[in-house]
Amino acid sequence: MVSERSLEVLRVIVHDYVESREPVGSKSIVDRHSFGVSAATIRNDMALLEEEELITAPHTSSGRIPTDKGYRLFVDHLSDLKPLTTAQRQAIETFLGSSVDLDDVLARTVRLLSQLTQQVAMVQYPSLSTAKVRHIEVVALTPFRLLTVVITDTGHVEQRIVEVPTEVDDDFLAELRTRANASASGLGLDAAAARLAEFSDQFVPERQAAVAAVSRALIEQVTANRQEKLIIAGAANLVRTEGDFAGSILPVLEAVEEQVVLLRLFSEMQADQHGMSVRIGRENASFGLSETSVLASGYSGAGSAVARLGVLGPTRMDYSTNIQAVRAVARYLSKSLGEN
Repeated sequence: MVSERSLEVLRVIVHDYVESREPVGSKSIVDRHSFGVSAATIRNDMALLEEEELITAPHTSSGRIPTDKGYRLFVDHLSDLKPLTTAQRQAIETFLGSSVDLDDVLARTVRLLSQLTQQVAMVQYPSLSTAKVRHIEVVALTPFRLLTVVITDTGHVEQRIVEVPTEVDDDFLAELRTRANASASGLGLDAAAARLAEFSDQFVPERQAAVAAVSRALIEQVTANRQEKLIIAGAANLVRTEGDFAGSILPVLEAVEEQVVLLRLFSEMQADQHGMSVRIGRENASFGLSETSVLASGYSGAGSAVARLGVLGPTRMDYSTNIQAVRAVARYLSKSLGEN
């Protein structure tokens, strides 16, 4: 068990280390903070924190820095969230309020969040879980090249150009169009993709190779409508904090580029009672991000399920400011999407 004073010592170690990037010693704590006890007493508290693996000495005879476990305890007991300034709140409302469509508002969101936190910002496209396929169109550009179009009841349109191995005449084209709509129209996106996977079985063998090519394209288009993708901004912030990583930051940059990794991480993050999710250091090891922390919050708009936005950076980050920024931007994004 950690006493209240020891927990307060941990808090100031985290704050001072985040601010200075220098290990924190007992004398520094006594000089900078009003504990009303001697440096020897603070050293005893620090020894207990070290026994609990909440802080560690990076070098012999140095001060102490927080461990991943220490950051976790700090975040779990975080009560001093720094409110955004009036100027910051007005900037969020103005910046997001002038967006013209979904793509624009999400692009603005990540740029804004990156600027507010000086971390890598990420926003997940909302999953249109209630969307259904309204219509499928197949148009011949040449006898061996087709244009496939999928339109959902939300008005989203996806197009693909498909090369087919056999010639497609008007009768074959009409059959493709009719059977595709019979298979998928009116269905939700997952159900439509499943039906289209069996689409080629409806045709005679000599036509199945061409139909399979069309089927693959249509499934890709339906899957794209689920919007399982991220917009990312501020990757350059990782380079500015390179000193916070023990090794190369290249694996982190690669993970950021690999959206499937971050989407899987987002899907596994559990929100607390305030709607925030925080993963710290070794909690992200299975994603190759063991030296990073990820802060995320959910947002939603009219007709969409909850998606996530958040920031990624080194474990040495200003959790209080960043958590509040993520919360505020998520709240404003939900409001913006709901109004539009």
